Amino acid sequence: MTESAIPTEPIGSIPRTEELVRADKEFREGRIGLEALNDVADRATSETIREFEKTGSPVISDGEQRKYGSFAFYCLHGADNLAPDGVEVGFSDGHSRQLPRLTEGPFRYTESADGYLESALKQTRTPVKQAVISPSLLSLIYPGDGIVDYPRERFMADLVREHVGEVRRCLDAGAHTVQIDFTEGRLAVKLDPSGELLRSFVALLNAGLESFTDEERARLGVHTCPGGDWDATHSADVDYLDLLPALFEIDVGNFYVAMASEKDPGSALQRIGTLIRPGHRVFIGVTDAIDPRVESPGEVRDRVVAAAEFIPPAQLGTTDDCGFSPFADDQSTSRELAFAKIRARVEGTRLAEDALGSA
Repeated sequence: MTESAIPTEPIGSIPRTEELVRADKEFREGRIGLEALNDVADRATSETIREFEKTGSPVISDGEQRKYGSFAFYCLHGADNLAPDGVEVGFSDGHSRQLPRLTEGPFRYTESADGYLESALKQTRTPVKQAVISPSLLSLIYPGDGIVDYPRERFMADLVREHVGEVRRCLDAGAHTVQIDFTEGRLAVKLDPSGELLRSFVALLNAGLESFTDEERARLGVHTCPGGDWDATHSADVDYLDLLPALFEIDVGNFYVAMASEKDPGSALQRIGTLIRPGHRVFIGVTDAIDPRVESPGEVRDRVVAAAEFIPPAQLGTTDDCGFSPFADDQSTSRELAFAKIRARVEGTRLAEDALGSA
């Protein structure tokens, strides 16, 4: 099945090593400094890359070991113009995560994902993808009542510039693909059923994507899922059909769509089949990142074959539904479980290639 081989990629995060979880807590409590924390994270990154390579995954990540706090606000780590009382996001088990609030301008990244990527690329010959946070999620840190001498229009211009710069540096550094994490897409429908918030998010993403060529956008993608934190979600109750039309208006080549955890994947896959355009590739989730059960390779194969009824195999890929630990302190999933699911994804994708090639 050489002509229609199905690519497979991870989403990003792997549960942090126990040493790193301890070090991060000690850093936040002021018991160790940033240099000591970075040293532990470097060891965790090297260990994660070695384990990732053993899964046979043709594309890997660094497991986001250096994204302190979460997948969302790594780029603001250590910033001195934030307050902790921003927008609150609730999860299905009753817990919540609170976003920071910008207190003054200008808005600037304090860290950039290309630094993580460059470090990872020095440690492996396997292609490395890099996930970056979306400007739409970061837009939520600007307070509703504004900031004196820093109007929202200036903030948004700074936000897009920072995002575009990060993505371009990741491309230039040699990322296999750059994935924009857009977990707030489905959440936007929940927060605003009118769809206005979702449309504004898509417009913001496309404002940044205008800076890239068609060839560059073919290496860019967006990831959507209902959230994942301590085995809970923030928007799984939102119908995918309310998100998908807007999602496929985002001007990228790759779409990473959580699907293994869906109660009715068939209707979502059928809708995707009507929305994809030439040049699109849809990576469907074939492993549920918050389910403690490890999927069998055969189960993965069957999910891919089912998806191929609606999505041409030449435009199909596989992935995990979500990162396995988007928030650094989430220890609900073990590293061993995460890598077992990745191995199942890789092997199951190979089985699907064989099945579809002989169909």
